[in-house]
Amino acid sequence: MERHMSEEAIHRGRALVLADLAAEGVAGPGEVSLLEEAVAHRRWWVEQWPEGAVFVPGLLAQDMQDALLARHGRWPVCRQCAPEEPDPETHRLEVEPELGEDPHWVCGVTGRVVAPLGRLGGAGRRSEPGERDEPGERGDPGEWDDPGA
Repeated sequence: MERHMSEEAIHRGRALVLADLAAEGVAGPGEVSLLEEAVAHRRWWVEQWPEGAVFVPGLLAQDMQDALLARHGRWPVCRQCAPEEPDPETHRLEVEPELGEDPHWVCGVTGRVVAPLGRLGGAGRRSEPGERDEPGERGDPGEWDDPGA
């Protein structure tokens, strides 16, 4: 049962990170290979600590941020603060919680929640005050739909 839960968390995390890579236009063969390397590492990691399976999606996102830094620079770039083409001073979004369940992307400068992991393409975009929520678009990150479900 534990192994099944671990594999489920790994596959869910892979799918969420891949969705965000695709949304940001960096889901080419090289990046997918980097993701597969991260998945292999986290598979070993969760075998050592099965209770940590719930943390795997966020950890995979952080692994990809580190892996892509040299190849692409900061990923994903905060579009809330820099909606146009990023410049060298543009900052990336951070995964919060760093080691926790239900990871989401947060602007490290403003602290604003941008989207849950797996929803960078706009599906998890927060509504502005007075704007009507569409299905899957809610203001509270704890209420966003789970794209892996």
